[in-house]
Amino acid sequence: MADAAEIVDDAPPAKPGRKLGLVLGLASALALGGGGFYAVFSGLVDPTGLTGLLGGGHDDAPEGVAGDVAFVAMDPIMISLPPGASARHLRFTGQLEVAPEHAAEVAALLPRVLDVLNTYLRAVEVRDLEEPSALARLRAQMLRRIQVVTGEGRVRDLLVTEFVLN
Repeated sequence: MADAAEIVDDAPPAKPGRKLGLVLGLASALALGGGGFYAVFSGLVDPTGLTGLLGGGHDDAPEGVAGDVAFVAMDPIMISLPPGASARHLRFTGQLEVAPEHAAEVAALLPRVLDVLNTYLRAVEVRDLEEPSALARLRAQMLRRIQVVTGEGRVRDLLVTEFVLN
């Protein structure tokens, strides 16, 4: 039987390319991470601009001052659900967060906003309304439709004050 030392000596030497690839990969990851940090830290890239891509809807979020926010109340929306659904009605009420200078413009467009929300909520499947995680997705969809109707930059956020299936 062969000695353990002989078996180790007979093993082929490790390829230097594997270690080199690992070192190069690690060095490039550090360089890219450092470059990304520098770009954000120096202001070359605005990390808050990514929230619109993620569905956050806070593109123009107020910067710490509570006085630069106005809320426009929406009338309640009552939707009749189709027969056979576990609930008979959906009641939705919300408020729109706007900059104070746009409050009058958005209030004048409320009939269009209510129309687009009514149309959207009637088209949503009942099973989608009943999911526990549906409200976040529905809120993002409704906010996007409201922003299209009112114009970019006028409505910052949609606050859902009532969402009841009964």
